[in-house]
Amino acid sequence: MLKRLLRAPFAWAVALSLALVVAAGLYWFQPWKIVTDREVDDQLAVVMTPGLAASPGPAASSRGPGPVVVREGTFISHEHATEGSARVVRHPDGSHTLEIAGLDTSDGPDLRVWLSDQVVKPGTAGWYVFDDGDHAELGSLKGNRGDQTYPIPAGTDLDALDSVTIWCVRFSVSFGAAPLMPVA
Repeated sequence: MLKRLLRAPFAWAVALSLALVVAAGLYWFQPWKIVTDREVDDQLAVVMTPGLAASPGPAASSRGPGPVVVREGTFISHEHATEGSARVVRHPDGSHTLEIAGLDTSDGPDLRVWLSDQVVKPGTAGWYVFDDGDHAELGSLKGNRGDQTYPIPAGTDLDALDSVTIWCVRFSVSFGAAPLMPVA
């Protein structure tokens, strides 16, 4: 019976179809990422309190004021448990970076770091909102654990983009997000 079944073209078509479905499912969902971690250890800026000049000395006088935190917030969990903090740092040359400190979330397929104009909402109400309005993509998430930095493109309106999300492009869902509140 088994020999006869294996010689039937229909059986081969079914087997090939099942193999393709399994391969596509593995590619799409990447289930191994549930148990994998990518740790990042980028150097975070040593920042000053806003409004204060750099301490006196030859290095400070040639550089001017040091990096300053202009926005900051703490991540809340959405689709996946997410912890850590985020801050926008203005550098002496006028450029900005987003720094994520102590990130701890799940790994996943096609994760990106987005600045967004959407309000960070707790619970399932906040999972899907970040692609509804304006956003600026800062790049692929470097890792799901650790400290990481992302340059913010010049001309980005930081007054309009006041939240950050770890966004899964493949499933259009936020893993976690943080409001970026101005620092006085």
